[in-house]
Amino acid sequence: MNLSAPTKIVFFIAVILAVISLLPVLGIAVAILGVYSYWLLLVAFIVLAAGCLLKGV
Repeated sequence: MNLSAPTKIVFFIAVILAVISLLPVLGIAVAILGVYSYWLLLVAFIVLAAGCLLKGV
């Protein structure tokens, strides 16, 4: 299996999702995201992993 670097847009989407998921942990209330912060962080990791595993993504 060959890994490739994710594109910039995939990387930025993963970073934005990760930062949004960490806001409730830091005490910044964001409507309903506090309940789903763990799942949002998991989605950010999956997006980043897909960007590395799938060529051209």
